[in-house]
Amino acid sequence: MPDNTTKTPVPAEITTPSNVEAGIGTLEFADGYPKGETAGKLRDHLDYLHGVETFMNTIQGVSVYAIREGFLNAGINDGDVAIFSELMDSRTLALTANADTVYFWTFLDLSQGPVVLETPADTLGLLDDMWFRWITDFGLPGPDRGQGGTYLVTPPGYGGPLPEGGCYVCRSRTNHVLLVGRAFINENPGMDPAPTVVRIKEQLKIYPFAPGGEGSSIGAYLQGEGSLGKVAGPQSPRFVEGTGLAINTIAPNDFGHYEMLDRLVQLEPAEALDTELAGQFAAIGIEKDEKFAPDDRMRRILDDAVAVGNAASRTLGVGGYPTEGFRYYDGETAWFNGLFVGGFEFTNPPPEITPEGIKPYPNKGARRLHSRTWMFYIATCITPAMCMRLTGVGSQYLQASVDAAGEPFDGAKTYRVTLPKDIPAARFWSLNLYDNQTRSLLQTPQLYPRAGSQEYPSPAAVAEANGSTIVYCSPTRPDDVAPGNWIQTDPERGWFVLLRLYSPLQTFFDKTWRPGEFELVS
Repeated sequence: MPDNTTKTPVPAEITTPSNVEAGIGTLEFADGYPKGETAGKLRDHLDYLHGVETFMNTIQGVSVYAIREGFLNAGINDGDVAIFSELMDSRTLALTANADTVYFWTFLDLSQGPVVLETPADTLGLLDDMWFRWITDFGLPGPDRGQGGTYLVTPPGYGGPLPEGGCYVCRSRTNHVLLVGRAFINENPGMDPAPTVVRIKEQLKIYPFAPGGEGSSIGAYLQGEGSLGKVAGPQSPRFVEGTGLAINTIAPNDFGHYEMLDRLVQLEPAEALDTELAGQFAAIGIEKDEKFAPDDRMRRILDDAVAVGNAASRTLGVGGYPTEGFRYYDGETAWFNGLFVGGFEFTNPPPEITPEGIKPYPNKGARRLHSRTWMFYIATCITPAMCMRLTGVGSQYLQASVDAAGEPFDGAKTYRVTLPKDIPAARFWSLNLYDNQTRSLLQTPQLYPRAGSQEYPSPAAVAEANGSTIVYCSPTRPDDVAPGNWIQTDPERGWFVLLRLYSPLQTFFDKTWRPGEFELVS
């Protein structure tokens, strides 16, 4: 009997051949079913890919955790404030911290309920959660606009009473919150940091929120619209001196990254996680309320994965992919900033500022993963103030990792860079040098590896007769170069540099002012 069944033609592109040649070798299938070692080979490769993705996409969270762990190991507990009274020097291992401002750092613990924060005036400050997600700014770019203010920080899922007013309410997705503040010294007599330190210690308060206290009226209570309680008295935190403190706040680049990630996952509620991202590390055995215990096979794979993940992240971190679009100026240049690709949320560039107002860029609906990896491999903290195109507020940064010939900086050689006149910084500018490996301030006998317009903690740079400023970077100071125009390098260490512009001016944003490239002198 004839078979009159009509069969739909099967396009070749929807089938899997019996033999597939791939980078991991030959993959064999029996009419689409994996044969022999193919399934195991693919499983190992998938675990490897998840391991690489996990490293590169969780640098931000592991970095925050490493800072907190470094503080705890140094006896700086949650709620204690590390204050750098004589600025941060190179003995502290911290990702691209500056040697120009008075830092104050702390972690807020919200696990027992909301915390009240009273901030000092005239600072640049921020609150980020344990995944370096921005919560709010305080100080000059924040709602208090540099006057000092009261902030109420609530934990995840908080549904309790809130004040009727008198404070700025901020909601965190994690139970621990990083607070980082920078305070200026450029207007102090002799640029002495002492008055700035006194102001911080007098004005910074951290204490538990008392429901029904200040900000809650008796009238609201009598109408059944709130609770009534005692007014909490402001409390000063314990301050720990940070200048000269030899601690490590940097996350490991080996298998320890996964172990630290697991500790972070166990510390915070599952709801704090991005589910898609959490799926990447769940695939390698890191899950909330589960023990991370990779077997020998997985350990070998993850050791390989972290080696590649770190190498790729480092390459992004030093700007090794010029085609990423990170370069700030047209033409051949080493100066770059990856935040202008995706903004502080790593999605869209920061909006343009026009006479008519804000002009946002079209939403592309995608996370700029390489921008995020670059940022958190070499730096800490995130806020819109880091990459907004607004003049006179916040700070702007440019990074350079190679000289004019495209060669990485050699600590044994002498380089010079020319900054044209009218450097676009209303408050001050600086160049800070960083160790390629630690990504921290470069350690040499010059404890503050910087040059800039401030005369503290090292002499101010001296301008040329034409108004330009020339800075030299070398193991020893060249003859006839002023002390403030020289940054010492280590012959055994490679380095990179950040140019900082505090309260940037329009010529930075319209790019009519452009720093020179680093020239090899000898």
